[in-house]
Amino acid sequence: MDAAPRSATSSNVRQRRGAAAEELAVGYLTARGIIVLARNIRCRGGEIDILCLDGRLLAVIEVRQRARGQFGGALASVTRAKQRKILRAARYVLQTSPALRRRLMRFDVIGVEGLPEDDHEISWIKDAFRSG
Repeated sequence: MDAAPRSATSSNVRQRRGAAAEELAVGYLTARGIIVLARNIRCRGGEIDILCLDGRLLAVIEVRQRARGQFGGALASVTRAKQRKILRAARYVLQTSPALRRRLMRFDVIGVEGLPEDDHEISWIKDAFRSG
């Protein structure tokens, strides 16, 4: 009997948890009156998990999930390199969506601590980082 390589199995578990955390984040945002415009916008340089309107403001939301709070937890896992990828994806959105160019943009992080399908806590950091 052949077993799947551990890395492939671990990767699938991480992907499912990440997708579940994004679903939690969307529910959390919409319950607060935020309008979700798009999800999982990908370009060559990066990805945006959730793109929203918070009033007149365009909010770019990065969702991070961690089972445990070690090493700073989910919120601390948004490194400078990850921020650069999000910024590149935001530039792509502005280049391809002229109607959004006039809006002010904010970069937020939503952290899901714990397992999405179990006990968890959601934290939302508005304006978590800036471009430039």
